[in-house]
Amino acid sequence: MVSRRQERIADLLREELGLLISAELADPRLEDAMLAVTDVQVSADLQTAHVYVEHVLGEAQSREILIALANARSFLRRALLENLGLRVVPNLFFHIDMTERRAQQVDALLDLIAQTGAAPSDQEQHADTSEPDHAAAERAAVERAAAERDEQPEDAD
Repeated sequence: MVSRRQERIADLLREELGLLISAELADPRLEDAMLAVTDVQVSADLQTAHVYVEHVLGEAQSREILIALANARSFLRRALLENLGLRVVPNLFFHIDMTERRAQQVDALLDLIAQTGAAPSDQEQHADTSEPDHAAAERAAVERAAAERDEQPEDAD
């Protein structure tokens, strides 16, 4: 169970890190990323904070973004210490927030179900999530349309 103190510290960290990352970091790997801090989870002893960020770049750049944030960790902790006046600033661990991408994947599946009137097969449900959502949905729709075309009897003239 999360205490009120943990929640308050997490909210402070989320707001301040959002400002620091967008305004103070000058790493070229972060220039076009449009980073947003979506969540911060602080441990019960307030020694560790897991920071979740999302970005507009592709999944291939996620690793570079995490490396850039890890390199800026000491700068960010020092700035948090100065700006927030906390006795101890938690160790920061950065993660890519996949919530939005997963929501898009679910939306694509729901749209596909609505278009075809049938639920996707088990193979489609357990497809590799590294493939872009729209490409997987499009491929499944094309395969389904081809299968339906093959099943229809050809009209004789």
